[in-house]
Amino acid sequence: MKTIYLLRHAKSSWDDAALPDFQRPLAPRGRKAAPRLGTYMAQHGLVPDRVLCSAARRAVETWQAVSEALGDQVEVQVREDLYHATPGSLLDAVRHLPPEVQSVLLIGHNPTFEDLALALAGSGEEEALEELDRKYPTGAMAILDFPVQDWNEVREGTGWLRAFVRPKDLK
Repeated sequence: MKTIYLLRHAKSSWDDAALPDFQRPLAPRGRKAAPRLGTYMAQHGLVPDRVLCSAARRAVETWQAVSEALGDQVEVQVREDLYHATPGSLLDAVRHLPPEVQSVLLIGHNPTFEDLALALAGSGEEEALEELDRKYPTGAMAILDFPVQDWNEVREGTGWLRAFVRPKDLK
């Protein structure tokens, strides 16, 4: 069994219009939501073996806030190519993970994460599927399980959407 956690970065700030998109930081709402998600993950034993994080500032800040609850034992790769990734390129990055990695947390951006989650989720918890289909807000995370032994076996429509967690669910 392999598990993919698809975490859209937490709410970012648009306060400085002169700041390039890549450099936008988290907004106060995002700085509050991201640690709550980390706590949720820790409490539910959702500690990934590997993290692939977009190099955009808001994604890195999201990981930093989430990781406070998960500890520093997770191998993290901050990657520039995840900033403008497509669903196909994200899936390709996953398929190149070594087989000993059982779970991976990807942190990045929409519409890519929503498109990938919808493409991968062939079935799942009914309420989670409905929420995923409705909207993929900032700070939301889809948890997808795949009944495979190797990452290169992950295919569209073969994932089980175990949960779809949104910041508003974590009061």
